[in-house]
Amino acid sequence: MENTVIYVVSDSLGETAEFVARAAAIQFNANGKFEFRRVPYVNDKATLQDVIEEASGTRSIIAYTLVIPELKDELERLAKLHNIPAVDIIGPLMDALAKATSMPPKREAGLLHRLDDQYFRRVEAIEFAVKYDDGKDPRGLLYADVVLIGVSRTSKTPVSMYLAHKRIKAANVPIVPEVEPPAELFKIKPRKIVGLTIQPQLLLQIRQERLKQLGLTTDAEYASMSRIQKELAYADRLMAQLGCPVIDVSNKAIEETASMVLEVYYRGERDAK
Repeated sequence: MENTVIYVVSDSLGETAEFVARAAAIQFNANGKFEFRRVPYVNDKATLQDVIEEASGTRSIIAYTLVIPELKDELERLAKLHNIPAVDIIGPLMDALAKATSMPPKREAGLLHRLDDQYFRRVEAIEFAVKYDDGKDPRGLLYADVVLIGVSRTSKTPVSMYLAHKRIKAANVPIVPEVEPPAELFKIKPRKIVGLTIQPQLLLQIRQERLKQLGLTTDAEYASMSRIQKELAYADRLMAQLGCPVIDVSNKAIEETASMVLEVYYRGERDAK
């Protein structure tokens, strides 16, 4: 059976239309039966003509977010002429908002991403978390909003990513007894560092499970109680030396730990003012 091609046409990125189209398509439980082709940044009628010509040769529909009236009208005209179903994703909601507020829409393309400063801050924070994950580049610690430290398997990376989605630039550093902590760690204000610790028995279980997932035996030193106690004791001494807040992540969900880190962060920001 021929696949249905969903053309996602937008005068911006087209993320909204594609998300809605995919959400609708998944309701048909037809994996592999829908093909999505995004056509972003449409700003002329010639591009619309090209899309229609391509779509007319396939079993297709068009999902679009065009806020410029001339382009919207042209797409609807061409789609009707070629008998191609076209769905306006954003138009009906804009019309409803206009009626409710008695205000006309601006009808400017790309406003969401141009004006949404939070969107860009979130992207920047995510890129930061990836770049400075697991102590990759200690220089980044000086520019972080929060620096997480802790032994292996204390949720440093997932908490960093969760914070990034909250627009917090988080870096993290693994604490290993045999490896000297980066010098940058001692140049940061203690309120910007958060130590993550965990109960030894729970960490033992987590590490053993991790080794199983990797297809390794669980008798490695990495998952031995003596090694874990040594690492945790060293981490405790380092955190005390730094004078940073410490959070016990034992049996806590990532979201719960991240919320506690955020509380520490915002409290530090208030105290610094």
